[in-house]
Amino acid sequence: MKVSDAMTKDVQIAGPNQTIREAAQAMLEVDVGVLPVGENDRLVGMITDRDIAVRGIAKGKGPDASVRDVMSSEVKYCFDDQDVEEVTQNMGDVQLRRLPVVNRDKRLVGILSLSDVAKTGRHDTDEALGDIARPGGQHSQKT
Repeated sequence: MKVSDAMTKDVQIAGPNQTIREAAQAMLEVDVGVLPVGENDRLVGMITDRDIAVRGIAKGKGPDASVRDVMSSEVKYCFDDQDVEEVTQNMGDVQLRRLPVVNRDKRLVGILSLSDVAKTGRHDTDEALGDIARPGGQHSQKT
């Protein structure tokens, strides 16, 4: 099965110059905890509700701080034509529950979550979730 068959296609995008309040409101509206960040039709980052709490509020940044100030700019992604099994394994290896999906022109076309993969009936989500739940990893907020 290809990623394009499992991914969520309708994705809300944040801009790097938006405030974290606007990003949080967008997350609330669509009931998600992560937004891809796009600028000039390119994926430039990801912002999560955890980024807002840990990199923003906990560090004294107010609701008018910019998304750019708290987002992760080093973005892992997958391609829409990749095999879901390969991508799920990669998600476990890099300890990410969600990956933005781009086409071969590197245009954002969706997002793939472990939840999306689980809905397909695949059983490799258990192993990936076990890997993701390991302490630490490159996206750990500890400094």
